[in-house]
Amino acid sequence: MVGTRVTPFGERLAEAFRERGQLCVGIDPHDYLLREWNLPLSAAGVREFGLRVVNAAAGAVGIVKPQVAFFELFGSAGYSALEDVFSAARAAGLIVIADAKRGDIGTSAEAYGRAWLQAGSPLEADAVTMTAYAGVGSLQPVFDLAETAGKGVFVLSATSNPESFQLQTARASGTDGDSSVAGLVANEVSAHNASARAQVLAHGSADTSAEPTPDTAALGNIGLVLGATKNLSDYGIDTARLALVPATPVLAPGFGFQGALFSSVRSVFGHLTPGTVVAVSRSVLAAGPKQLEQSIRQQSDELAEALVASA
Repeated sequence: MVGTRVTPFGERLAEAFRERGQLCVGIDPHDYLLREWNLPLSAAGVREFGLRVVNAAAGAVGIVKPQVAFFELFGSAGYSALEDVFSAARAAGLIVIADAKRGDIGTSAEAYGRAWLQAGSPLEADAVTMTAYAGVGSLQPVFDLAETAGKGVFVLSATSNPESFQLQTARASGTDGDSSVAGLVANEVSAHNASARAQVLAHGSADTSAEPTPDTAALGNIGLVLGATKNLSDYGIDTARLALVPATPVLAPGFGFQGALFSSVRSVFGHLTPGTVVAVSRSVLAAGPKQLEQSIRQQSDELAEALVASA
């Protein structure tokens, strides 16, 4: 009996891009935004905030990114609120990226993967952000789960905060000689995508039901967090190499409030532009609940126009 094919995350992400564009709306219930939205600084407040963002985003974009920390503030009640937001977003057909930035070794890393990516988990998301401070190899259990479950992982590489520069550009011994820490992370993630793709092809040759579609080849399942406010060459990141099939998807924070412009997407990410998730949060959330959907649609249209103009 042939099993049901699990649709890879990269394929689902590419489909979301085609149908709804590349804008991703962050769900970041800052204290000041809760006040501006006349919501309480409580688990009930962040729940209501999250559900309103989901409702406004559904049909306007294809991706949302809840920032876990703002829900974690309220302990178990906050996590219960986050579960409700995840459930509503999945029901609305949105891709959910859990911005959790977890990272550990061995069984602890595996447990994080199961918490955020395993089907049926209360915190199940479509993708999760992870840190590789203990080495990219420490995330292998999470990568393995993502590949089998049709989920995604975005590994922090060159983040948008200025204080990260010294550490992320420090020289590290990599497979291609000395490279920056950020470059080494990027290269190892790219190598994982290529290896996983080769395994799928090998399996497909023996079982035609598992043969990948062209969309599967377009984007890998393991991506990078690359800040839009950065010059990636300063980090030793070769966008052309990362764009080789299967291309490494990118989660790009830094737009709007942090200063990056939609017109700079292609100049910053180059060959990686077609697989870049353009994340905005405060710049749309500041519109308030009544104007939120309009703000999301406007920024989605502006991004689409900017990508066409720079092509």
